[in-house]
Amino acid sequence: MAATLPEAVLAQYQRFSLYNSPYPAHDEGCAIDLYPGTLRDGRTTVAPSPVSGTVLETRAVRAPPKPYAPEHDHLILLECDGPAELEGLTARVLHVEPAVEAGQRVERGESLGELVRAGFFAPWVDNHLHVGFRRADQNPHRASGSLPLELGVEIRPLEWDGTGTVVSTGETYAVLDAPTHPDPGETFVGVRADGGEPSKTRRSSSKRCSDGGGVLDGGLPHYDGGGVHGRAEALECEPTPVSLNGDRLGVARGRTIEWDDVVVTANGEAITGLSLFCARDADFGAKLICPDHGFERGESVRITVCSR
Repeated sequence: MAATLPEAVLAQYQRFSLYNSPYPAHDEGCAIDLYPGTLRDGRTTVAPSPVSGTVLETRAVRAPPKPYAPEHDHLILLECDGPAELEGLTARVLHVEPAVEAGQRVERGESLGELVRAGFFAPWVDNHLHVGFRRADQNPHRASGSLPLELGVEIRPLEWDGTGTVVSTGETYAVLDAPTHPDPGETFVGVRADGGEPSKTRRSSSKRCSDGGGVLDGGLPHYDGGGVHGRAEALECEPTPVSLNGDRLGVARGRTIEWDDVVVTANGEAITGLSLFCARDADFGAKLICPDHGFERGESVRITVCSR
Protein backbone atom coordinates (compact mmCIF):
# COMPACT_ATOMS: atom_id res chain seq x y z
CA MET A 1 0.00 0.00 0.00
CA ALA A 2 1.18 3.51 -0.83
CA ALA A 3 -0.13 6.95 0.06
CA THR A 4 -0.71 9.35 -2.83
CA LEU A 5 -0.06 13.06 -2.31
CA PRO A 6 -2.40 14.92 -4.68
CA GLU A 7 -1.64 18.27 -6.23
CA ALA A 8 -3.90 19.99 -3.67
CA VAL A 9 -1.44 18.97 -0.94
CA LEU A 10 1.83 19.73 -2.73
CA ALA A 11 0.71 23.04 -4.26
CA GLN A 12 0.69 24.62 -0.77
CA TYR A 13 4.49 24.44 -0.64
CA GLN A 14 7.32 25.98 -2.64
CA ARG A 15 9.59 22.95 -2.55
CA PHE A 16 9.61 19.31 -1.54
CA SER A 17 11.94 16.33 -1.32
CA LEU A 18 11.43 12.66 -0.57
CA TYR A 19 15.11 11.70 -0.43
CA ASN A 20 17.18 14.72 0.64
CA SER A 21 17.76 13.48 4.18
CA PRO A 22 20.16 11.18 6.07
CA TYR A 23 17.39 9.63 8.19
CA PRO A 24 15.95 6.11 7.64
CA ALA A 25 12.39 7.47 7.78
CA HIS A 26 12.99 8.69 4.20
CA ASP A 27 14.23 5.32 2.89
CA GLU A 28 12.45 4.24 -0.31
CA GLY A 29 10.61 7.58 -0.38
CA CYS A 30 8.47 6.88 2.72
CA ALA A 31 8.51 10.47 4.02
CA ILE A 32 8.49 13.92 2.47
CA ASP A 33 9.96 17.26 3.53
CA LEU A 34 7.65 20.15 2.63
CA TYR A 35 9.06 23.69 2.41
CA PRO A 36 6.51 26.52 2.77
CA GLY A 37 7.02 29.80 0.98
CA THR A 38 5.80 32.29 3.59
CA LEU A 39 8.68 34.23 5.14
CA ARG A 40 8.91 36.34 8.26
CA ASP A 41 12.10 38.18 9.18
CA GLY A 42 13.93 36.23 6.52
CA ARG A 43 13.07 32.78 7.92
CA THR A 44 10.27 30.41 7.02
CA THR A 45 7.99 30.03 10.05
CA VAL A 46 4.40 29.31 8.97
CA ALA A 47 3.51 25.60 8.91
CA PRO A 48 0.43 24.95 6.72
CA SER A 49 -1.17 21.58 7.43
CA PRO A 50 -0.83 19.19 4.49
CA VAL A 51 -4.21 17.62 5.30
CA SER A 52 -7.53 18.30 6.96
CA GLY A 53 -8.50 16.24 9.98
CA THR A 54 -8.42 15.95 13.75
CA VAL A 55 -5.37 16.31 15.97
CA LEU A 56 -4.79 13.02 17.77
CA GLU A 57 -1.77 14.01 19.82
CA THR A 58 1.11 16.43 20.16
CA ARG A 59 4.31 15.62 22.02
CA ALA A 60 7.88 16.80 22.44
CA VAL A 61 10.59 14.47 21.11
CA ARG A 62 14.30 14.58 21.81
CA ALA A 63 16.44 15.82 18.92
CA PRO A 64 20.15 15.32 18.24
CA PRO A 65 22.22 17.96 20.10
CA LYS A 66 23.33 20.81 17.87
CA PRO A 67 24.73 24.17 19.03
CA TYR A 68 22.22 26.06 16.84
CA ALA A 69 19.13 24.04 17.76
CA PRO A 70 16.76 23.54 20.71
CA GLU A 71 16.94 20.33 22.74
CA HIS A 72 13.52 19.11 21.62
CA ASP A 73 11.54 18.80 18.42
CA HIS A 74 7.78 18.21 18.25
CA LEU A 75 5.52 15.51 16.79
CA ILE A 76 1.94 16.20 15.70
CA LEU A 77 -0.38 13.31 14.81
CA LEU A 78 -3.43 13.99 12.63
CA GLU A 79 -6.30 11.68 11.70
CA CYS A 80 -6.84 12.57 8.04
CA ASP A 81 -10.26 13.10 6.48
CA GLY A 82 -9.09 14.92 3.38
CA PRO A 83 -8.01 14.99 0.65
CA ALA A 84 -9.83 11.79 -0.25
CA GLU A 85 -6.60 10.02 -1.27
CA LEU A 86 -5.39 10.22 2.35
CA GLU A 87 -8.66 9.71 4.21
CA GLY A 88 -8.37 7.33 7.17
CA LEU A 89 -4.59 7.55 7.39
CA THR A 90 -2.60 9.04 10.27
CA ALA A 91 -0.27 11.88 9.31
CA ARG A 92 2.82 12.36 11.46
CA VAL A 93 4.35 15.83 11.26
CA LEU A 94 7.71 16.88 12.74
CA HIS A 95 9.58 20.20 13.07
CA VAL A 96 6.54 22.27 14.10
CA GLU A 97 6.02 23.76 17.56
CA PRO A 98 2.28 23.11 17.82
CA ALA A 99 -0.35 25.79 18.14
CA VAL A 100 -2.98 23.03 18.05
CA GLU A 101 -3.99 20.41 20.61
CA ALA A 102 -5.54 16.95 20.77
CA GLY A 103 -9.18 16.89 19.68
CA GLN A 104 -8.91 20.07 17.61
CA ARG A 105 -9.98 19.98 13.98
CA VAL A 106 -7.75 21.62 11.38
CA GLU A 107 -8.31 22.37 7.72
CA ARG A 108 -5.77 21.75 5.00
CA GLY A 109 -3.61 24.88 4.75
CA GLU A 110 -4.34 26.03 8.30
CA SER A 111 -1.14 26.64 10.25
CA LEU A 112 -0.27 23.91 12.75
CA GLY A 113 2.11 26.22 14.57
CA GLU A 114 5.58 27.61 13.98
CA LEU A 115 8.39 25.76 12.28
CA VAL A 116 11.33 24.94 14.53
CA ARG A 117 14.94 24.41 13.54
CA ALA A 118 15.66 21.19 15.41
CA GLY A 119 18.88 19.22 15.75
CA PHE A 120 17.74 16.90 12.97
CA PHE A 121 18.68 19.68 10.52
CA ALA A 122 22.07 19.99 8.88
CA PRO A 123 23.17 23.67 8.91
CA TRP A 124 22.39 24.10 5.17
CA VAL A 125 18.81 22.76 5.43
CA ASP A 126 15.94 25.27 5.32
CA ASN A 127 12.97 25.07 7.71
CA HIS A 128 10.33 22.55 6.65
CA LEU A 129 7.65 20.09 7.75
CA HIS A 130 8.64 16.42 7.78
CA VAL A 131 5.54 14.35 6.94
CA GLY A 132 4.79 10.64 6.78
CA PHE A 133 1.58 8.60 6.72
CA ARG A 134 0.56 5.43 8.59
CA ARG A 135 -2.44 3.16 8.49
CA ALA A 136 -4.62 3.40 11.59
CA ASP A 137 -3.36 0.00 12.80
CA GLN A 138 0.33 1.04 12.63
CA ASN A 139 2.39 2.48 15.47
CA PRO A 140 2.42 6.26 14.78
CA HIS A 141 5.31 7.01 17.15
CA ARG A 142 8.10 4.99 15.52
CA ALA A 143 10.44 7.11 13.39
CA SER A 144 10.42 4.60 10.52
CA GLY A 145 7.60 2.58 9.04
CA SER A 146 5.52 5.10 7.11
CA LEU A 147 3.87 4.17 3.82
CA PRO A 148 5.70 4.71 0.53
CA LEU A 149 4.61 8.00 -1.03
CA GLU A 150 3.45 8.55 -4.58
CA LEU A 151 3.36 12.03 -6.10
CA GLY A 152 0.11 13.08 -7.75
CA VAL A 153 1.73 16.03 -9.49
CA GLU A 154 3.76 16.45 -12.65
CA ILE A 155 7.43 17.36 -12.19
CA ARG A 156 9.14 18.96 -15.17
CA PRO A 157 12.76 17.85 -15.70
CA LEU A 158 15.14 20.71 -16.51
CA GLU A 159 18.30 20.22 -18.50
CA TRP A 160 21.37 21.56 -16.70
CA ASP A 161 24.90 21.59 -18.08
CA GLY A 162 26.52 21.92 -14.66
CA THR A 163 27.34 25.62 -14.98
CA GLY A 164 25.92 28.79 -13.45
CA THR A 165 26.56 32.03 -11.63
CA VAL A 166 26.29 32.35 -7.85
CA VAL A 167 23.23 34.44 -6.95
CA SER A 168 23.05 33.85 -3.19
CA THR A 169 25.24 32.42 -0.44
CA GLY A 170 25.13 31.30 3.18
CA GLU A 171 27.77 30.04 5.57
CA THR A 172 27.40 26.49 4.25
CA TYR A 173 25.92 26.79 0.75
CA ALA A 174 25.73 28.72 -2.52
CA VAL A 175 22.86 28.88 -5.02
CA LEU A 176 23.33 29.22 -8.78
CA ASP A 177 21.13 30.97 -11.32
CA ALA A 178 20.79 27.75 -13.34
CA PRO A 179 18.83 25.79 -14.23
CA THR A 180 16.12 28.44 -14.53
CA HIS A 181 12.48 27.73 -13.74
CA PRO A 182 10.56 28.34 -17.00
CA ASP A 183 7.16 28.98 -15.38
CA PRO A 184 7.48 29.89 -11.67
CA GLY A 185 4.50 29.12 -9.48
CA GLU A 186 2.76 26.99 -12.08
CA THR A 187 4.61 23.69 -12.01
CA PHE A 188 7.23 21.78 -10.04
CA VAL A 189 10.64 21.33 -11.63
CA GLY A 190 13.90 19.58 -10.84
CA VAL A 191 17.30 18.75 -12.32
CA ARG A 192 17.01 16.15 -15.06
CA ALA A 193 19.04 12.95 -14.92
CA ASP A 194 20.59 11.48 -18.06
CA GLY A 195 19.14 8.25 -19.36
CA GLY A 196 21.12 5.09 -18.70
CA GLU A 197 21.48 1.52 -19.85
CA PRO A 198 20.19 -1.24 -17.54
CA SER A 199 22.66 -3.25 -15.52
CA LYS A 200 23.98 -6.40 -17.23
CA THR A 201 23.96 -8.26 -13.92
CA ARG A 202 20.22 -8.97 -14.18
CA ARG A 203 18.48 -11.39 -16.55
CA SER A 204 17.51 -9.84 -19.87
CA SER A 205 13.90 -10.93 -19.30
CA SER A 206 13.56 -8.55 -16.34
CA LYS A 207 11.49 -5.43 -16.89
CA ARG A 208 13.49 -2.39 -17.97
CA CYS A 209 12.93 1.19 -16.74
CA SER A 210 12.12 2.41 -20.21
CA ASP A 211 12.09 6.18 -20.09
CA GLY A 212 15.64 6.62 -18.82
CA GLY A 213 15.53 10.19 -17.48
CA GLY A 214 13.59 11.70 -14.61
CA VAL A 215 14.11 14.33 -11.92
CA LEU A 216 16.88 13.90 -9.34
CA ASP A 217 16.15 14.13 -5.60
CA GLY A 218 18.57 13.83 -2.68
CA GLY A 219 21.85 14.93 -1.17
CA LEU A 220 24.60 13.94 -3.62
CA PRO A 221 26.75 12.32 -2.27
CA HIS A 222 26.65 13.53 1.38
CA TYR A 223 23.62 11.34 2.09
CA ASP A 224 23.75 7.62 1.33
CA GLY A 225 21.31 7.68 -1.57
CA GLY A 226 18.70 9.59 -3.49
CA GLY A 227 15.82 9.16 -5.86
CA VAL A 228 14.59 9.87 -9.36
CA HIS A 229 11.00 10.92 -10.11
CA GLY A 230 9.01 10.65 -13.30
CA ARG A 231 10.24 7.33 -14.65
CA ALA A 232 9.10 3.72 -14.36
CA GLU A 233 9.07 2.75 -10.68
CA ALA A 234 8.01 -0.91 -10.75
CA LEU A 235 9.99 -3.07 -8.33
CA GLU A 236 10.85 -5.51 -11.12
CA CYS A 237 12.69 -2.83 -13.13
CA GLU A 238 16.27 -3.55 -14.06
CA PRO A 239 18.82 -1.70 -11.91
CA THR A 240 19.69 1.27 -14.13
CA PRO A 241 22.74 3.57 -14.05
CA VAL A 242 21.87 7.23 -13.52
CA SER A 243 24.08 10.09 -14.72
CA LEU A 244 24.24 13.87 -14.86
CA ASN A 245 25.95 15.38 -17.91
CA GLY A 246 27.53 12.03 -18.60
CA ASP A 247 28.97 11.74 -15.08
CA ARG A 248 27.68 8.57 -13.46
CA LEU A 249 25.96 9.15 -10.09
CA GLY A 250 24.87 5.65 -9.09
CA VAL A 251 22.33 2.92 -9.80
CA ALA A 252 18.54 3.27 -9.55
CA ARG A 253 16.37 0.37 -8.45
CA GLY A 254 12.88 1.55 -9.17
CA ARG A 255 12.99 5.21 -8.16
CA THR A 256 15.60 4.84 -5.38
CA ILE A 257 19.26 5.53 -6.21
CA GLU A 258 22.31 4.16 -4.41
CA TRP A 259 25.05 6.70 -5.03
CA ASP A 260 28.40 5.52 -6.31
CA ASP A 261 31.55 6.52 -4.42
CA VAL A 262 31.77 9.92 -6.07
CA VAL A 263 32.89 13.45 -5.28
CA VAL A 264 31.25 16.66 -6.51
CA THR A 265 33.66 19.37 -7.61
CA ALA A 266 33.09 23.09 -8.19
CA ASN A 267 35.67 24.68 -10.48
CA GLY A 268 37.85 21.64 -9.90
CA GLU A 269 37.74 21.68 -6.08
CA ALA A 270 35.83 19.13 -4.01
CA ILE A 271 32.71 20.34 -2.18
CA THR A 272 30.34 18.51 0.17
CA GLY A 273 27.78 17.99 -2.58
CA LEU A 274 24.59 19.03 -4.36
CA SER A 275 21.18 19.47 -2.74
CA LEU A 276 18.60 18.13 -5.21
CA PHE A 277 14.85 18.71 -4.79
CA CYS A 278 11.62 19.66 -6.59
CA ALA A 279 10.46 23.28 -6.60
CA ARG A 280 7.96 25.69 -8.12
CA ASP A 281 9.43 29.00 -6.91
CA ALA A 282 11.20 31.54 -9.10
CA ASP A 283 14.44 31.27 -7.13
CA PHE A 284 15.05 27.69 -8.25
CA GLY A 285 18.67 26.93 -9.07
CA ALA A 286 21.34 24.38 -8.25
CA LYS A 287 22.24 24.44 -4.54
CA LEU A 288 25.87 23.71 -3.71
CA ILE A 289 26.68 22.42 -0.23
CA CYS A 290 30.09 23.92 0.45
CA PRO A 291 30.82 24.84 4.10
CA ASP A 292 34.57 24.96 3.44
CA HIS A 293 34.44 27.17 0.34
CA GLY A 294 33.76 30.89 0.14
CA PHE A 295 31.92 31.43 -3.13
CA GLU A 296 30.96 35.01 -3.90
CA ARG A 297 27.93 36.40 -5.70
CA GLY A 298 28.60 36.80 -9.39
CA GLU A 299 31.20 34.02 -9.44
CA SER A 300 30.96 31.56 -12.34
CA VAL A 301 30.93 27.90 -11.35
CA ARG A 302 31.22 24.60 -13.21
CA ILE A 303 30.07 21.43 -11.42
CA THR A 304 31.34 17.95 -12.22
CA VAL A 305 30.90 14.56 -10.55
CA CYS A 306 33.94 12.28 -10.43
CA SER A 307 34.57 8.75 -9.18
CA ARG A 308 36.92 8.57 -6.23
